[in-house]
Amino acid sequence: MRSPVPRFRDVERQAGGQQPAQCLPPCHERQNNMWFIRDACGIVCAIITWFLVFFAEFVVLFLMLIPSKNLSYSLVNGTLFNSLAFLALASHFRAMCTDPGAVPKGNATKEYIESLQLKPGQVVYKCPKCSSIKPDRAHHCSVCKRCIRKMDHHCPWVNNCVGENNQKYFVLFTMYICLISLHTLVMVVFHFLYCFEDDWTKCSSFSPPATVILLILLCFEALLFLIFTSVMFGTQIHSICTDETGIEKLKREDPTWEKTPSWEAIKSAFGGPLSLAWLSPFADLSCQKDASAPVPMFPQGEIIEEDVIEIPLEPSSM
Repeated sequence: MRSPVPRFRDVERQAGGQQPAQCLPPCHERQNNMWFIRDACGIVCAIITWFLVFFAEFVVLFLMLIPSKNLSYSLVNGTLFNSLAFLALASHFRAMCTDPGAVPKGNATKEYIESLQLKPGQVVYKCPKCSSIKPDRAHHCSVCKRCIRKMDHHCPWVNNCVGENNQKYFVLFTMYICLISLHTLVMVVFHFLYCFEDDWTKCSSFSPPATVILLILLCFEALLFLIFTSVMFGTQIHSICTDETGIEKLKREDPTWEKTPSWEAIKSAFGGPLSLAWLSPFADLSCQKDASAPVPMFPQGEIIEEDVIEIPLEPSSM
């Protein structure tokens, strides 16, 4: 009786018989073109996200900080708020426009599989939707219309999937929105107390009814986003530490991979050893792969029809 054949893992990394580069995080074939998903719902959600941040910016500056008589209070809180807002929007942009780890389409060809130089008895899987050889832990996204490596979920608020290449930026986005929401709530409370003690006509450049309405709307927005982003931030950190994506937990998939220790998984997700670069949306994920090394080409050919391809066993010698 023949033993079960092993599933081949991360087949794209061994194209042309090359060994995968050792790096943190794993090195992938990166595209120079900007990644952007043309999804109407996602685009609208992304625009709403930016609009809400700019609305908070408007209310904080023109209703609370600029009319304040305390210059140091305005400068400190204005600098902190604008810095967090800038980092949040930069993280959002990077999460939205970074390839999350998409598997190239149409590489499920006989020529490509032969170039992998797999061992007899190994099995590779073809995605029937995008006709690509599917690496282990990759899942197909119906919105992106691609298979995504270590796909956690598709987030309409960033109009992109959250995968192994952009999870850092998504985590930073949720963290900075959480911090800016908490900071806003504190400023709103102090401003309400200031207006109650002083004349409402003097504590804002707007009329008292407009001031109250804008503060209530800002308070509701900050509280809603504080709860939402703090939960998302916690679940993302937990997923990284347990080396199990959200979709793997949802499907209750049995781990077929060797789990990475929590600290190593965090360093892999954030791009290397602990440093200030972890907090920067402008720091790319580090990789030790030589940038001058040629990117392997995928042999072209006809797409195979089978979804499960087993490398035939070598004929036994008589």
